[in-house]
Amino acid sequence: MRINSILTSLLTTVFLTACNSGRQANNTYDWGKLPQQADLNWADSVGSRKQPEGTIVSANSFGAIADSTKLSTEAIQKAIDSCAASGGGTVTLAPGHYLVGALFIKSGVNLLLDKGVTLLASTDINNYPEFRSRIAGIEMVWPSAVINVVKQKNVAVSGKGVIDCRGKKFWEQYWKMRKEYESKGLRWAVDYDCKRVRGILVERSTDVTLKDFTLMRTGFWACQILYSDYCSINGLKINNNIDGRGPSTDGVDIDSSSNILIENCMIDCNDDNICLKSGRDTDGLRVNRPTENVVIRHCTTHKGTGLITCGSETSGSIRNILGHDLTAQGTWSVLRLKSAMSRGGTIENIYITRVKADSVRNVLATDLNWNPQYSYSTLPEEYSHQEIPEHWKTLLTPVVPEEKGYPKFRNVYLSHIKATNVREFISASGWNDTLRLENFFLYAIEAQAQKAGQIRYSRNFNLAEVTLDTKDNTPIISEHNDKCNMQFKSCLLYTSDAADE
Repeated sequence: MRINSILTSLLTTVFLTACNSGRQANNTYDWGKLPQQADLNWADSVGSRKQPEGTIVSANSFGAIADSTKLSTEAIQKAIDSCAASGGGTVTLAPGHYLVGALFIKSGVNLLLDKGVTLLASTDINNYPEFRSRIAGIEMVWPSAVINVVKQKNVAVSGKGVIDCRGKKFWEQYWKMRKEYESKGLRWAVDYDCKRVRGILVERSTDVTLKDFTLMRTGFWACQILYSDYCSINGLKINNNIDGRGPSTDGVDIDSSSNILIENCMIDCNDDNICLKSGRDTDGLRVNRPTENVVIRHCTTHKGTGLITCGSETSGSIRNILGHDLTAQGTWSVLRLKSAMSRGGTIENIYITRVKADSVRNVLATDLNWNPQYSYSTLPEEYSHQEIPEHWKTLLTPVVPEEKGYPKFRNVYLSHIKATNVREFISASGWNDTLRLENFFLYAIEAQAQKAGQIRYSRNFNLAEVTLDTKDNTPIISEHNDKCNMQFKSCLLYTSDAADE
């Protein structure tokens, strides 16, 4: 008993020390000369505020077997439930490979995956019971994830082990369905009809810590934080480009959640690397819950469509996002803002600084009308007299009045970015004279790019201390912009006299 007590105390001390060392420290950021200094006081209070402590429970003593041919789901779940019932603590596994379906972590429990422990996700979707959740912006019935934290408090999954989601079966299923659906005019529906298993779901929970393990080959999104508060994601390695091209394999999705800390992560995926979301269209506007107060620091991204992406699900709004000391290698964009003309919501107060980028498509990309085939739902005539799925009805419900669906992008700050081998420095466009990008500030940026890019339909768009070296000496195209200030150390700027204001 004394040895177990000492071991419990040691594990708890090490875990608490490691997690508490990641708390946001006061820092000073340089955004250049601004009309009003940024208020980032909220950034000191993000992340999980506590971690589980208590007894140590071995899942092997409940029958978990390191045999990749036999399911250990029930045994591991019994260990988790027993640990929670006894007041909380740590559930451990001996080194080896364990075949599992959906696991549900309970309040007060830390599932410790030590080095040498691998959870192999079952490829049988029947091992993932369905329940109502939110998927790609709408609430609908969907399979559970491999690891689930639903309506819990003070939870952790930690350790140097591996969660291998073995998602190739779901990827192949999607690509087959995608081809069929596109031929029928149903591109907008296939992502919702093709049910795939997420890696980790944290939903309606608080004070959750995900730390140090490797998450790979997820069938769908790797890690979704949904309707939750005060969560920390620290030291995760997410690799979804093993064994093929995984569609919709986002790295980390913060979905209508608040006070989140993401740090020290490495993400290689086939969609958005770190993404902020808040619901889609009518259903997202109904829920109307923002993603806010998120700090992203000391992370590296490789393949994927955005080091930091906001959208395309913007209906509940996205605000107060701070990213600093980041690296993008082969990622599409450093900062990507995307929405659609039926999403609504506002993206605002986005702060990105101290970034090194190489071989990216853009430093900044914005799109208020992203991917129309996916973003807008129209029912083909042959389905008009048929019974259709409930989630189709949700997707087909129009936003009324129409202007409620117009998204807004404003108050965006980028500074101290060094980027090499860039395809196009900037692609920033509003929609028209009445729906502009507003209050963008780019400061102290050095970029080597093939093309300079364009800025259109903006108001108060500012570039200062920017050094831009383009391979073909193409200028930045500036059109339909109002009250813009562009000062370069080195750059060409083309202004259309007929269009500029």
